[in-house]
Amino acid sequence: MPSKPKTWQEKFQSDRKPEVKLLSFDFAGLKRGTTMLVSSPAEIDKFIRKIPTGKSVSIEELRAALAKKHKADSACPASTPIFLRVVSEAAFEAVKAGKSFDEITPFWRVVHPESKLAQKLECGADLIRSLRANEGIID
Repeated sequence: MPSKPKTWQEKFQSDRKPEVKLLSFDFAGLKRGTTMLVSSPAEIDKFIRKIPTGKSVSIEELRAALAKKHKADSACPASTPIFLRVVSEAAFEAVKAGKSFDEITPFWRVVHPESKLAQKLECGADLIRSLRANEGIID
């Protein structure tokens, strides 16, 4: 019998720790010799929770802030959006389980409704657009 897929919350609960790597080859637009942060869902969650109501941060700004915190040249352009998706889906899972939007990580402050990521999320771009509008975030 096949195993049941992990929930987003289970994926979020991984014990991954942020790690800075020195690239030995060009990767995702980053040059060999660059120091690259591979963050974690927990670190991204913590960052998002500090964004004030009514403010938004682009994923590029998120990556830059996390890289700076770890004294890296860049945050990984591949894993950061994946971890942002884990955070977003885990938060929406919590809503489906009965939590209010005030009780979850406000992922809509980073996920732009027109982004590729928004199109993949179960909650959909329209909900992100609505949550942003409720906070006065103008795109």
